[in-house]
Amino acid sequence: MTTQNHLEFLNSLGIMPNVVHSNLHPDVLEQHSLDRNLAVRSTFGALAIQTGKFTGRSPEDRFIVKDSYTEDSLWWGPINKPFSTEHYDQLKQDLCDYLSDKEIYVRDAFAGAHPAYRMSLRVVNEYPWSNQFAYNMFLRPTGEELQNFSHEWTILNAPGFLADPVKHGTRQENFAVLNFTEKYILIGGTGYTGEIKKGIFSALNFILPFEKNVLSMHCSANVGPEGDTAIFFGLSGTGKTTLSADPNRKLIGDDEHGWCSDNTIFNFEGGCYAKVIDLSEDKEPDIYRAIRKHAILENIIMDENGSIDFSNTSITQNTRVSYPIDHIGNVQPGSLAQNPKNIFFLTADAYGVLPPISKLNSNQAAYHFISGYTAKVAGTEEGINEPKAVFSACFGAPFMPLHPTYYATMLSEKMEDAGVNVWLINTGWVGGAYGTGNRIKLSYTRAMITAALSGELQDVNYIEHSIFGLMMPKNCPNVPSDLLDPKNTWADKDEYDLQAISLAKKFEENFKIFEDQASPEILKGTPNHYVSAE
Repeated sequence: MTTQNHLEFLNSLGIMPNVVHSNLHPDVLEQHSLDRNLAVRSTFGALAIQTGKFTGRSPEDRFIVKDSYTEDSLWWGPINKPFSTEHYDQLKQDLCDYLSDKEIYVRDAFAGAHPAYRMSLRVVNEYPWSNQFAYNMFLRPTGEELQNFSHEWTILNAPGFLADPVKHGTRQENFAVLNFTEKYILIGGTGYTGEIKKGIFSALNFILPFEKNVLSMHCSANVGPEGDTAIFFGLSGTGKTTLSADPNRKLIGDDEHGWCSDNTIFNFEGGCYAKVIDLSEDKEPDIYRAIRKHAILENIIMDENGSIDFSNTSITQNTRVSYPIDHIGNVQPGSLAQNPKNIFFLTADAYGVLPPISKLNSNQAAYHFISGYTAKVAGTEEGINEPKAVFSACFGAPFMPLHPTYYATMLSEKMEDAGVNVWLINTGWVGGAYGTGNRIKLSYTRAMITAALSGELQDVNYIEHSIFGLMMPKNCPNVPSDLLDPKNTWADKDEYDLQAISLAKKFEENFKIFEDQASPEILKGTPNHYVSAE
């Protein structure tokens, strides 16, 4: 696709740019960012940028155009907020006017490694480093594919454009607006690059399940030497990236995947977007070594020599790096694999209640998938002084346009068809809640996952958790047996029961918003055993 083609496309939108840069190599984009004083080079060789006022997504400012196509199909509410076509048209026009007379960067890319479900994208950026982020995170077409490239979806990204809430119908000056009929995503008022990738993920989370019967998942995935695929669901801080990075298994992807009818798991992306808070080579060797030329560091603190202090959170705790997936050494060719055999739901339970590992039946799997539980601990956010339960449906509620039971039903059907084992892994606390107990050792969690993957937990004896009804193995190689039943690790067993009952009630309270559309089978997964323990 030539610059002239891109210029004609921009002109068709009313954008009359000063200069158009088409599909620039990242070396060139890096130099543009440096020359314009939009980035600095770190000692790692990676660029370091500041995203401005916003250092994370702004879920309250994400909207979806409500029209005849989406009106009766989306799960409208605080997550999927409706936006009128009139406001969308005005916002798009003003955004395009803003981009006129500017230096514009255009990139053609794909999302979805499976050729049958690949989405073609055109990304229009105000900044060179935003365009480089798109290069890192989306799948990169070959030279031949670019010659006759035809795109389905367009992203217009202008961090410098500020919306007028009265005129444009936004909540404030920043916004991310999806239009499924027109196939456009408008992003403005924020430099946070994650809005770009999550915008496309949100689109795929509607299109693939609703139109193509492909389950979209907010998860990481890897594949073993025997071709067995494992899937890892988990919210931030639960170990999704860490635990899927296994030297004995090839990484398919670390964040967004599809599961289609032929039991293929495929990555949506061509890169990784990892947190780097407290990063070290010992703790996260794959991420650490991926930070080199063409990677982009966001909102980190660096000295005048380009040396990074990964522990410094003075800008944000959400410090990030994006890089092409081939910066990771042990990657699955083609970013897809078949034969899913194990699914892991990861939670960092700061209450010290949930077992380090438990096996779920199909009802419990659907229930816990919809719940999407973890807990935040003191210090992670302002105002949090004790553990706080966090529920995010399908382990990715901010990106799910359909009702969570839609995804859960699809997951249950695919699990049954593929004969998948589902495990709940607590990477949080044992021996007491946060502040009293201890965080489960990473070596023990890895040992439990290894045992599940190898089949070593198939024939061991299990006991049922008295309150949550989860099945806990009595033995696991390389893990102390006393650790496997969390109640054994508490000095005060009565206090454990009270804490477990309290958490069970939090699950049930959270699930009330899903009950009207949940099947009787899904409702059987609720931790309804606590009454007998009171």
